[in-house]
Amino acid sequence: MIEALIGFAAIFALALLRVPLAFSMGLVGIFGIGLTIGWQAAFAGAAQVVYETGFAYTLSVIPLFILMGNFVARAGLAHELFQAAYAFIGHFRGGLAHATVAACAGFGAICGSSIATAATMSKVAYPSMKRLGYSDELSTGVMAAGGTLGIMIPPSTIMVIYGIITETNIGKLFAAGVIPGVLTALLMMLGIVLMTRHDPEHAPAGERTSWPDRWRALSGIWGVALLVVVVLGGIYGGLFTATEGAGFGAFGAFLFALARRRLTWLSLYQILVESARTTAMLFTLLIAASIFANFVNYTTMPTDLKEWITHLGLSPIMIVVAMMGIYILLGTVMEELTMVLLTIPLFFPIVTSLGFDPVWFGVLIVMIVQIGLISPPVGMNLFVLNSLLPGVSLGQIFRGCWPFVAIMVGVLGLLVAFPGLSLWLPSMMN
Repeated sequence: MIEALIGFAAIFALALLRVPLAFSMGLVGIFGIGLTIGWQAAFAGAAQVVYETGFAYTLSVIPLFILMGNFVARAGLAHELFQAAYAFIGHFRGGLAHATVAACAGFGAICGSSIATAATMSKVAYPSMKRLGYSDELSTGVMAAGGTLGIMIPPSTIMVIYGIITETNIGKLFAAGVIPGVLTALLMMLGIVLMTRHDPEHAPAGERTSWPDRWRALSGIWGVALLVVVVLGGIYGGLFTATEGAGFGAFGAFLFALARRRLTWLSLYQILVESARTTAMLFTLLIAASIFANFVNYTTMPTDLKEWITHLGLSPIMIVVAMMGIYILLGTVMEELTMVLLTIPLFFPIVTSLGFDPVWFGVLIVMIVQIGLISPPVGMNLFVLNSLLPGVSLGQIFRGCWPFVAIMVGVLGLLVAFPGLSLWLPSMMN
C-alpha cells in the first residue's frame, strides 16, 4: 500500500510543478511498475496499453460523439432550443433562466460536453438576460449549472469514459442518466422559482409569445428531436451499439449543418481539428490512467483498502455515502476528469464487492462530476464563463453557483437513497 500512496503523492507533486496530468500519471505508473516488478514488464505493459487503447473499437464512440457535438454547435441548434423554450415559459418570472435550463438539457442531449454547453449558452442566453435586467449572479449560476446537464443527459463523454474503464455497458449507462438528468433540470427550475420569489427584481418576466410564434419556434428544433430519436432510440431499442449510434449521430449532425448552410471548407476544417484535438487529449489521459491503474493493481492497496473498510463496520450504503463525501471534497480542489481517472481504480472494486450495481455507481460519479464543475474554487464551468464574460467578476460567478451546488447535492442524495431512479430504464433494455 505504501508504494501506491507514494505514487499518488508523486502525481500531486508533479501537478504542482505544472506537469500535465497525462504525463504525470504515465510516468509515475511506468516508474512504479518498473520498481515493483521490473523495467522490462513496465515498458512492455505501457506499449501494450497504448496499442490496445488505440485499436479498441469501443473507444471509437468518443471521437464520434465529440464530432457530433461540434457539428451541432456549428449548426446553431442551441439558439433554436433557447428560443423555443423561451417562447413557452419566458413570460413567467425568471422565464429566461428557466428557458436556459431547458435549452441546456436539450443541447446536452446531442452534445455530451458540459463545457461546450455552458460556453454556447453564454453566447445565446446571457445577452437576453442582461438586456432584461437579470442579476449577473443568477445569470451565470444558471448557465454554469445548466451546462452540467450536458454530461448527465446522454450521450455523455464522462459516461463513455467510465464505461470503458470499468467495462460497464455504455448503452445502459446512457439509459440510466435520463431520469436523473431530467430530475436535476426540474429541481434547478424549482430552485429558480424560489430564488426569484425572494428577489423578484433580479429576474423580471419577459414578454408573452403568441401561440403561432410558439409553434413556429417549436418547429425550429425538429433537428434536435430527430437526432435524439435516431441516436438514443436506436441504442435503447437495441437496433445498434453505442458506437454505431454515435456514427449515425455524427453523420446526421453533419447533414443538418450542411442543410442549414452553416458549413464552409474553413469551418469544416476547424470542426475536424477541434474534434481531433479533444479526442487526442482524452485518449492520452485514458492511456496514462490505464498505466497508473495497472501500477496500483500491482500493489496491495486495493486489497488493503477493502480490508480497512470492512473493519470499520459500516453498512454498505454508508460506505458509498462516505465515498460521495470524499468525492465532493475532492471536486473542490481537483479537476473533475482527473479526479475520476485517479479514484475509479480504487473505489470501483470496493463498490462492486459490496454488491452494488456498476451502472448506478456510474450515475453517481457523473453527478459528482456535475457538482465539481460548478464548485469553487476550481470548477471548470465557472472559469469558462469568466473567460467568455469579461464584464462579470469571478466572485459574482462563485456567488451565483452556490444555490445550484446545494440543489445538485440534494439530487445526489436522492440517487443514493433511491437507486431505482437510475436503474429503472436500464432494466427495461434487452
